[in-house]
Amino acid sequence: MRLDLPHDVPRRREPQTSPSDAPMEPSPVELRHEALAARAADRRAMPQAPQYRSRHPERESDSERRTVSVDRPMDQRPRRQAIAPQTIGLSLREEERKVLTEVGRFRVVATRDLAETIYDNRQLRMERDLAFLREKGLVHVDTVNARRDGRGGRVERIEVVTLTKGGQSLARVTGDLPRDQKLYAGMVKPREVEHDAQIYRAYLKEAERIEQKGGTNLRVQLDFELKSQIQKAIYAERKANPERDMAEIKEQVAGQFDLPYVDGGIQIPDARIEYDLPRKDDQEIDQGSRTSHEDIEVLTAAYRPGHLRNKAQAGFHVYASASDRATLTAKVEDEHHLMERILEL
Repeated sequence: MRLDLPHDVPRRREPQTSPSDAPMEPSPVELRHEALAARAADRRAMPQAPQYRSRHPERESDSERRTVSVDRPMDQRPRRQAIAPQTIGLSLREEERKVLTEVGRFRVVATRDLAETIYDNRQLRMERDLAFLREKGLVHVDTVNARRDGRGGRVERIEVVTLTKGGQSLARVTGDLPRDQKLYAGMVKPREVEHDAQIYRAYLKEAERIEQKGGTNLRVQLDFELKSQIQKAIYAERKANPERDMAEIKEQVAGQFDLPYVDGGIQIPDARIEYDLPRKDDQEIDQGSRTSHEDIEVLTAAYRPGHLRNKAQAGFHVYASASDRATLTAKVEDEHHLMERILEL
């Protein structure tokens, strides 16, 4: 017997999608890579820094600031000159540019000297500008103790300014400086900050004398740069003739740099000021200006009589503060003629 059993109509089987064909969610690693790429693109866009606005608009007009252009052709930029990203599109006033230039030339300058020379004793304006430059990462403002030198009483505190690497780069681009003018950043010897800051005051007095006799285009070489050049010259002479007497080599190198050779050593000033003098009436036109220099030294109460004597014999233009001058006078009581040549800061 045959039985006709009921049965269901076979259903059409839906095609199954393999896992490889299905869209996959991005992995955490891929998401991280996308986020980093987006962040790098935002950095490359480099939006302009917001313009600094004074809290006291009545004291400062917008026209006093000008945008610093750092889009100079690559062939016109000094070698190895990096432009800090935060300075692109930055607006600086003339006083701020002057601060960067002067601090860079002398490595460290006291704020009281900046207020007197650049700001005409407008203390509040200087403080606002320094706060702005510090906010932009261009300067450091530090307070250090003055030298004691055995003196009693309250410890004097001195506020000084130094450049950051970014400030050094910006000063080179915007400072309108000679190509051979070296700029410095950072503080090297905190214990000598007071002495080093006085070099700027001595320079100002000497620069006034130079300009009175027609000197122009002043450049500054600190002892750091002079010592480096002298050591290279001594090494070159020593390498050329190892058997040569060292004293003879030093004396020759001293002559090359127009520096005195006293008691077996080359006397190096705290700073050398190079400048141009106008040509004389009988000088040929194609010979241009004449170049000259003045060497300055800042004395402190810590100088020993022998050291003071060597500096006096070297023919440098020597300066000292009123308090240091009084202490030095007592040290060389029997040699008053040495003090006659020391100028007061």
